[in-house]
Amino acid sequence: MTADDAAPAPAPVAPDSTSPVHPDPAKARIADAYRARRAEVLDVARAIHADPEISFEEHRARDRVTDLLEKAGFTVERGIADLPTAFRATLGGGSLVASLCVEYDALPGIGHGCGHNLIAGASLGAALALVEAVPELDLTVQVIGTPAEEHGGGKQLLIERGVFEGVHLSLMTHAMSHTDTYDPIGSTSQAVGRWRATYTGRGAHAAANPADGLNANDAAVIAQVAAGLLRQQVADGQRLALVPQQSGVTNIIPEKAEIDLECRALTMDQFTSLRDRLFDCLRAGAVATGCELDITATEPVYEPLLQDEVLGQAWNEGMEVLGRPLAGSLGVMAGSTDMGNVSQRVPSLHPFVGITEVDVPLHTREFAAAAATDEAYHLMDDAALAMAWAIQSVAADPERRERVLATARELAARESAARESAGRDADGPGNGVA
Repeated sequence: MTADDAAPAPAPVAPDSTSPVHPDPAKARIADAYRARRAEVLDVARAIHADPEISFEEHRARDRVTDLLEKAGFTVERGIADLPTAFRATLGGGSLVASLCVEYDALPGIGHGCGHNLIAGASLGAALALVEAVPELDLTVQVIGTPAEEHGGGKQLLIERGVFEGVHLSLMTHAMSHTDTYDPIGSTSQAVGRWRATYTGRGAHAAANPADGLNANDAAVIAQVAAGLLRQQVADGQRLALVPQQSGVTNIIPEKAEIDLECRALTMDQFTSLRDRLFDCLRAGAVATGCELDITATEPVYEPLLQDEVLGQAWNEGMEVLGRPLAGSLGVMAGSTDMGNVSQRVPSLHPFVGITEVDVPLHTREFAAAAATDEAYHLMDDAALAMAWAIQSVAADPERRERVLATARELAARESAARESAGRDADGPGNGVA
């Protein structure tokens, strides 16, 4: 499929002769700037959709986004933080540093069933819309390419490697399988952690000398039964998932078995408690069979979203001008995102926006098709403008600017204290358990 085949002709971008025009002249100019680059943004979003690349392999998507940013005058660093498909593009040298996160990884076998083509296009469009306004706003705009959101926790890897240091606010948007647009203030996502548990026993002939063996598959089965019984007693909304990877034949006592697992909870305290109880279920299998157990994290923990109220209010104002009335708060989004990790360290906004007349589940081929429709790209246009307007609102309003900077200082101090505490408690429990 070519980029031209990926979707029908685009819907017109707001504002035009029939769409609302922002009453603030500065924001109207930002909308005009977006309209001037809209065709290029749409080409990039369509090409990403038509050419899906999975986590850590988003080379062509990265190049499509960065080539356009470079053309628009951004200074581009590709392959930052030892991640080949990550990037940072910077424009301006102002004292307020605003970042726009770009996601572009697809789901294996499905494509863009999470609409990351729209996420990429919206953040790219917002950055381009702000180009002419940057000098007058005492602003630095950073566009950060964040690979591997679906699996891999690319944003957390970038955090650990210093990419978000010095950033004062961060935004991105996410299309949803609902027709409504939600007030982001008060909404959140679940924490999630993922691990691989490996049981090592002792092999033996299943008929000739089974008593000499230690059955690793038995350990895995016991762990799954224990976790299944645990489900009755976990809090509402918490989730466990175990996927056994064991293999073998009937006449061998297997010496190795593996389980991929995850757990989810609304807060980090709940997550830690649930994780520890789940690990106890895994240990039960090892104790009962005499096998050794190793638990290794397969990706970083995704933390809950912390939506910034100042950014949320500025976003809501833009959505109202664009004619997208807010349908209340979404509350807890039954999923997880590594944007939560950014939001716990930098004032952030991650609104959930609905594609009009679409009601199909995320992470399906049906949603991947919906993410390439006229309505989806019109939503991308509105999301780009609302994010650009929100950044302009914070940069231009001294009170909002100071409130965001104060929150940035508070989160930075909390992160520094957490790092010091982690250093003092280096021997305490972590994600990996032997």
